[in-house]
Amino acid sequence: MDRPPILGTRGSPLALAQARQVASALEAAHGWDAGYVRIVPVKTSGDRIQDRPLADIGGKALWTKELDLALLAGETDLSVHSMKDVESERPPALRIAAVLKRADVRDRLIGAKSIEELARGARVGTSSPRRAAQIRRLRPDIAIAPIRGNVETRLAKVAAGEFDATLLAAAGLDRLGRGETGVPLAVEAILPAPAQAAIGVECRTDDVMTAKLLSAIDHLRSHRAVGAERIFTRALGGTCHSPVAALAVEEAGELWLRGEILSEDGAQRVAGEVRFASDDPAAPEQLAKELLAKAPEAIRRLFE
Repeated sequence: MDRPPILGTRGSPLALAQARQVASALEAAHGWDAGYVRIVPVKTSGDRIQDRPLADIGGKALWTKELDLALLAGETDLSVHSMKDVESERPPALRIAAVLKRADVRDRLIGAKSIEELARGARVGTSSPRRAAQIRRLRPDIAIAPIRGNVETRLAKVAAGEFDATLLAAAGLDRLGRGETGVPLAVEAILPAPAQAAIGVECRTDDVMTAKLLSAIDHLRSHRAVGAERIFTRALGGTCHSPVAALAVEEAGELWLRGEILSEDGAQRVAGEVRFASDDPAAPEQLAKELLAKAPEAIRRLFE
């Protein structure tokens, strides 16, 4: 490439921090000067719409649509994504060419030392169907209310007493320099969203040069784990209203995938796990089918 790559990103503080992380990785890998990669913020529909849960008005596509259009039009060469916000089905003209080394996959609880210590009837802010169902499963008495906005906005709402607590991704807090904020929740209690804590970099499928540049920063173990979680999610079907959690970890050359699906109120849950060769796409699909086959109607209807 005879010019600086143009990197498209959302304009939130977290998105920009992740974009700078990708740019720095590329600059280090290819011996470019700091600041060589050009970062271009793109305002997405998800950033503009702040008064409603995105699951009600279009879901994850609202985080990616404008970035996709800029990439397909050649206005940018690559897009940076929080992989948990990327639809499991992507346009064939685009490809996830790199995944950076995955960060802390856990959620953190803001506003209390533990979910058990929350007061009876506490008001917890989350717009995530997964988090809402998982919290309700552990504490049916808790009141769930939607919350939107970037990390600082959500923290401010808890500090102001609008909510007693909220949950945020540990990786996002760490990337914003807030590593001491909140209490991490064990994955055994709160399994994370599929692809949580992973930064992905996308380019046009036919852009061989950019794909080659990105291969230098691709963390293969993270890419394989995230890929398995996305295959699992895709096989489940469903929508942004469907509470799904998944986590794949590579151990001794195998992937260990845990997954769960829940009813909206958290009262019913089906979970399972599988170990398989890291290049076997059939295993995550089979786990999804097994969970759906065992699921009661209250869960199954969310994935039709």
